[in-house]
Amino acid sequence: MSDADTPGAVLRELVSAAVGDGAADSLAVEVAERGDDPGPAARLPALVTGAESVVGVLPRVDRGLARRVLGDGDGGGKGGELLGDRDDGATARLVFTGDAADRFGGPGGAVIRSVLAGHGVEAYRHDGNSPVGVVLADEVALVGLFDGAGLAALLWSDAPPVRTWAAETCRRYLAAGDPA
Repeated sequence: MSDADTPGAVLRELVSAAVGDGAADSLAVEVAERGDDPGPAARLPALVTGAESVVGVLPRVDRGLARRVLGDGDGGGKGGELLGDRDDGATARLVFTGDAADRFGGPGGAVIRSVLAGHGVEAYRHDGNSPVGVVLADEVALVGLFDGAGLAALLWSDAPPVRTWAAETCRRYLAAGDPA
């Protein structure tokens, strides 16, 4: 696999095209890929911890990543890394689409809704799909590329064009979503 075929390179190109910038390297972004130390899932908590506002579109729900996000512990007493118990006035609105939205159906759906509500997360379902996860945590835009094994790459940036694109994407999915 050439460097141009790595999940990080694909993610850079996707974001570059989305924000209308012709040169992927001209955007002020950082990327972590599976195999990096730390990898994309390990980077996520530090990027959003303490954010007063988290809004996102999630096409996949990975159990390990969900535990980090919701703060249900990781065996080391480090729960609450990302959203924790949202009793601090902070807001979290997440739109679940594709495979993630499908998890709200069936017997596990009630449990998922209960856990999210218990953490103060407003959850929405969207009937479509998204090729990537997009999150805006205060002034940081995060974009995650998923594959069959989970989160393959994570891109983050506080560059205005990336933040604007992430905000517009989240607004579009929120407007089209239904409360879960």
